[in-house]
Amino acid sequence: MTQVRTRFAPSPTGFIHLGNIRSALYPWAFARATKGVFVLRIEDTDVERSSQEAVDVIVEGMRWLGLGHDEGPFYQMQRMDRYKEVLSNMRSQGLVYPCYMSTAELDALRERQMAAKEKPRYDGTWRPEDGKVLPPVPEGVLPVLRFRTPKGGSVVWDDKVKGRIEISNDELDDLVVARPDGTPTYNFCVVVDDIDMKITHVIRGDDHVNNTPRQIHVFRALGQEPPVYAHLPTVLNEQGEKMSKRHGAKPVTQYRDEGYLADAVVNYLARLGWSHGDDEIFSREQLVEWFDLDHLGRSAGQFDEAKLRWVNAQHMKRCDNAELAGLVAEQLARIGITAEADGRLAALCALFKDRCSTTVELADWLSIYFRDVQPTDEDRAAHLGDAVRPALASLAQRLERLAAWDTASIAQALKDTLAEFKLKMPQLAVPVRVAVCGRAQTPSVDAVLSLFDKKSAIERLRRV
Repeated sequence: MTQVRTRFAPSPTGFIHLGNIRSALYPWAFARATKGVFVLRIEDTDVERSSQEAVDVIVEGMRWLGLGHDEGPFYQMQRMDRYKEVLSNMRSQGLVYPCYMSTAELDALRERQMAAKEKPRYDGTWRPEDGKVLPPVPEGVLPVLRFRTPKGGSVVWDDKVKGRIEISNDELDDLVVARPDGTPTYNFCVVVDDIDMKITHVIRGDDHVNNTPRQIHVFRALGQEPPVYAHLPTVLNEQGEKMSKRHGAKPVTQYRDEGYLADAVVNYLARLGWSHGDDEIFSREQLVEWFDLDHLGRSAGQFDEAKLRWVNAQHMKRCDNAELAGLVAEQLARIGITAEADGRLAALCALFKDRCSTTVELADWLSIYFRDVQPTDEDRAAHLGDAVRPALASLAQRLERLAAWDTASIAQALKDTLAEFKLKMPQLAVPVRVAVCGRAQTPSVDAVLSLFDKKSAIERLRRV
């Protein structure tokens, strides 16, 4: 059985957003699910708009999401000699021909066709045919090279997403495969690349559907069967428009900076066009185990940041606390707090992570342990009045006398203080939270206090 080989082939003309990266996730997952090979190819023939900076962002985004490639990155601009070699062979076989029609002549042809309510297309003026006399070659004009598209019949493929697609060859004109300066065009380069890289499955956005019949013809002209195609529906933004930089899409790496977990983003993106029954939350390993091309959705997926946050929250609950501590330490550093990703930070993550959707939120909670906090005036007025101060002072004394600074000992000190002042737990716990943590809602107050340094917790109680 032929080994599966897939590819992701972005153009480095700007940052990569979630809509783009889904076109990397699915071929990556399919290659991993089938023990195949995942190839990264950079389609950088748009020299004016391509940049190394954009390539770096693509690679960084894929690295963060764990979408490692097995081969590449290959750069089309470094393969020009190969393309020109194939073009030369095709020209010698009569598969391509020079066309001297100028841009002005093409424009005039299109205007005539549109006036006659015909589909604008090249009319084959320079296509050699038996018994046909070609126009005289104009002086000083460099021709384009055009591919001889088969006449009559149709091109058909079974798309793994869209089903059977059939395009009449009469709908297709002769594709330009090389510009006047000899530079090969996109649709030609893609085919040569896919042949040379032995790509078996092309999984890409459905904006490429119109390119596919032309590419299939070039494959067959070169004596190769085309790969299996799966054209993915568009990813829409929250306003229902195609996700794009123009419509407010963010770079993939911004989600990292905003505190999303890579596995959560992979989980969310996978469900934005593929499903495994009703499973909403799954690990990367489960995705690889389950992924196939038979359960790709046919309708556009709509991005929903609230849903992404929910998925992220579920992954945070499942996340190993030591791993989470490393990520939170990075977020704390962003707000000027140096914290070791040690056992204490892991314990803090374990205590607070269930109430957070991102590592940014978690770092905000945990900041109370690393820098001084002050209650708001509203919280101070509501919870730290004269009536509760004696109880807080008594609790501080009990805490100071504790031989062991742990949850059980702190819980007993709280109970003894409640009994002394005939209070219910909320009447004491909320003021303690406000005094020590600067906020009225936290996890269990004894667990929260146990992770503070004993001295600083007592000092915060006493300064009320």
